[in-house]
Amino acid sequence: MAAPKTRRRGTDLEEAILRAAAGELADGGYPGLTMERVAQRAGTNKNAIYRRWPNRAALAVAAYRHLAEDTLKPPGTGNLREDALALLRAINCGQTSPAARILRGLLTGVGDEPELREQLHEQAVRGGTDTWLTLVGEAVARGEARPEALHPRVATVALVLLRHEFLTRGLTTVDDGVLVEIVDEVYLPLVRA
Repeated sequence: MAAPKTRRRGTDLEEAILRAAAGELADGGYPGLTMERVAQRAGTNKNAIYRRWPNRAALAVAAYRHLAEDTLKPPGTGNLREDALALLRAINCGQTSPAARILRGLLTGVGDEPELREQLHEQAVRGGTDTWLTLVGEAVARGEARPEALHPRVATVALVLLRHEFLTRGLTTVDDGVLVEIVDEVYLPLVRA
């Protein structure tokens, strides 16, 4: 369904393009995503898209990130254990969301497209890593975590273990007891002061 062409600029136009791209990804997956269809659906032209995203891989990952933004925010409970559990639970619940379905579709296209692989790697670094570094940084400031835990590989261990559960077991959600085990048995002993 094409939106009527209207003169939009800035964030309004970007929002319309990202919504249109997410809609295209939900309807036809990554293989069916084209700049032409996104432009038509957003009620704009391809040039407006290419000025913001150099290729469909960048647009697809931006659309995913836009949908997943709320899931990737640090909870800010004031307690390291509760923050880690809240974030893992949000990510876990989000695995059945439209954003998660889009991400799974993008991951299936990674083997054939180096640009998509690169974009997804950058998204993982920016989204997941930054969120966990923020969470651990707040815990370090409160004296709950060691400053050495601010290393990206250490800060994201809980997320990596959750992803491992999804990938190796083929699950779309993980039992809450597994999340508690990840936090209590692995994450907290690794990062606590």
